[in-house]
Amino acid sequence: MAQTRTEEIRLADDRALRLTCAEPDGVVRGGLVVLPEARGVTDAVRGMVAGLAAEGWLVAVPHLHDGDDHELDHDTARDSLSALSGDSVLAAADGAFSWLTGHGVTTDRTGVIGFELGGAAALVVAARRDVGAAVTVAGGGILEPLSDGLPALVEVAGELRCPWLGLYREEGDDITAEQVEKLRDAAGTAPVATDVVRFAFHSTYEAWQRALNWFDAHLR
Repeated sequence: MAQTRTEEIRLADDRALRLTCAEPDGVVRGGLVVLPEARGVTDAVRGMVAGLAAEGWLVAVPHLHDGDDHELDHDTARDSLSALSGDSVLAAADGAFSWLTGHGVTTDRTGVIGFELGGAAALVVAARRDVGAAVTVAGGGILEPLSDGLPALVEVAGELRCPWLGLYREEGDDITAEQVEKLRDAAGTAPVATDVVRFAFHSTYEAWQRALNWFDAHLR
C-alpha cells in the first residue's frame, strides 16, 4: 500500500496550504485531487488516498481548514464549515492542481473527487475549473447552501465544465431522493457527460468501483 505524506506549498497570494499526498509505486496514470469531508483529513481519508495511489493515481488532498492535521470534533467541524467559501475552496483546489502539474500531470489527466462537504466542493470546482473529470460522493447542500460562501449545487450543476458523476446513498443520509433527482435534472442541462447513481449503504464497494471507472473512462 502506498504511503501518504503531508507537505506545505504556497498559493498565488503567498498563503500556505498543507497537502496530504500519495504517489503510486509504478507508472502514474493521472492525478486526483481529493476534497475531504468537514472533519478534515482523517485516517479514513488517508487510507482512501493510499488506495487511490495503489490504483496508479498521483493524489493530493488540500487541507481546507487551518490546522486540520487531525480529525476535527463535531463543533470545530461545524464552525469551520460555516466559514468555508467558494473562493477558499477554489484556491485550495488550484494549489493542489498546481502541485500535480508540477509533477508532470496534465489538466486532461487530472480529476477531482470529494466526499460529503468535499463532494459539494468538488461539484463547485468542476463548474469553475477546466479539469478532466469529477466525482461527488454524498455531497450535501443540493437545494440550500452548506455555508453562506458556497452556492446550492442545483444552482451551478448546469455550469459543469467536465464529465461529472454524483454518487448518493439510498439511505443513511439527510439527502432525500427528491433532492437527488433535482440535482440530476440540473446536471443534465450541462454541456458535458453527467450521471447520478444512488447506491445501497452496504454497496460502498460498488460506489468505489463506479468512481474509479468514471476516471478511467474520462482521464486519458
